[in-house]
Amino acid sequence: MMKIQMILGRAFLLAIICTMMCFGSCKTEQIVPSQEMPKDIGGSWKVIKATRNGTDITNLVDFSKFQVSFNDGKYTLINKLPFLVNQDGTYSLDNPQYPFQIVFNANGAQPIPTAFNYPIVNGVRQLSLTFSPGCPNNTYIYTLEKATK
Repeated sequence: MMKIQMILGRAFLLAIICTMMCFGSCKTEQIVPSQEMPKDIGGSWKVIKATRNGTDITNLVDFSKFQVSFNDGKYTLINKLPFLVNQDGTYSLDNPQYPFQIVFNANGAQPIPTAFNYPIVNGVRQLSLTFSPGCPNNTYIYTLEKATK
């Protein structure tokens, strides 16, 4: 009987020590949010997908030579196709860290804002531009990836 009490006493003592160790090791950690880096869209971008009113038109138009090049707040259109603007100019993002809109300012024209997405798809950064050139009934979405040289 004495042995059983001794074993139970040790087990009880061990349980108390384990409980104290578990609760004593809990710490409150302060999580510091990381600062999001500004989005860098510098470089030349090519169209990999284009839709008009939800219909894929990528294979209907030769987008292979068209590119938009962004550099130091300026953009250049290479081998022009129907696009939001038809002249080179400057651009700006509504928020450099979390952009939802890009504004194209063609030389000598009114600034033109458009919806802007900057997702990573299958490990590759993309740009997605939504716009309606001319007719507001037609909405185009160009999905672009950086052009490789």
